[in-house]
Amino acid sequence: MKRRTFLSQTILTAVAVSASGFIRFDGQRYVGECETTSDVLGPFYRPNSPVRESLRIKGEKGDPIELIGKILHDDCMTPYKKAKIELWHCDGDGNYDNETADFKYRGTAYSDNKGNYCFKTILPVPYGSGDDYRPAHFHMMITAEGYQPLVTQLYFTGDPWIEKDKAASSPTAKKRILEVQSLKDGSKKVAYNVSMAKKLAVEPASMGLLVGNYTSEKDLNNKLELFRQDSQLWIKGDKTNGMPYGVNLEFVGDNTFQMPGMPLETLSFNFQLLPYGVVKLVETFTDDKGEKEVTIYERER
Repeated sequence: MKRRTFLSQTILTAVAVSASGFIRFDGQRYVGECETTSDVLGPFYRPNSPVRESLRIKGEKGDPIELIGKILHDDCMTPYKKAKIELWHCDGDGNYDNETADFKYRGTAYSDNKGNYCFKTILPVPYGSGDDYRPAHFHMMITAEGYQPLVTQLYFTGDPWIEKDKAASSPTAKKRILEVQSLKDGSKKVAYNVSMAKKLAVEPASMGLLVGNYTSEKDLNNKLELFRQDSQLWIKGDKTNGMPYGVNLEFVGDNTFQMPGMPLETLSFNFQLLPYGVVKLVETFTDDKGEKEVTIYERER
């Protein structure tokens, strides 16, 4: 069965599953108030960073800072041990190490038996040009068995660029703007606890990076329009996909979405946020014979 035929025959079932209550969404988020809000995975993530708590590099500029916190289960109380925490950020000049084997200012740690984690690094700086700057921030990815992988960003109080940044100024990011403590030895410290969740909603500001019109790289007549409604991402319906209005997508982590009630292994949508504002959408459909059909779309700019 071809992907288009599959969609037209199964789309009403997918919508029915969503409407019947299997997808529990309260209009803003999926779980309790202590949940750590998520963010899309930016263009500078690199997997397989070294396991190390200290990311400081002798001779490079930057204010020393320590990031500490706990990884907690979704009850917001019970420590989660051996969760994988990946941290990455820019250097003192606003640049990311995207290529070298040194993995500068990138590291992986694991929470201890009490859920504690720690990184010793430098305070990142804002980067950009003119009036378009991103505020200073840490990137984090937390992977814990039994929960959806969490990607998020941490900001710092007093940064003048926060109010001009859609992601950082979002109401859902408020708890991720951290107070920087100045210690007697001249170093700094920030603390952040992470509560895991089995389901996560994408922040509205982050979702804004994904909406728009997409065109297939191989077939210019093959197009998708993605839009936002009620804090969810939707594919607009048209005559070719058999949807009178459209269908909402469910966020499953790592910039990946699926249709509610449909196995991820059957149909998935993965977004790639690349430098210079390029956004690509990789749609992977696997038919009943196990054959995969991969379509790559690029968002129009």
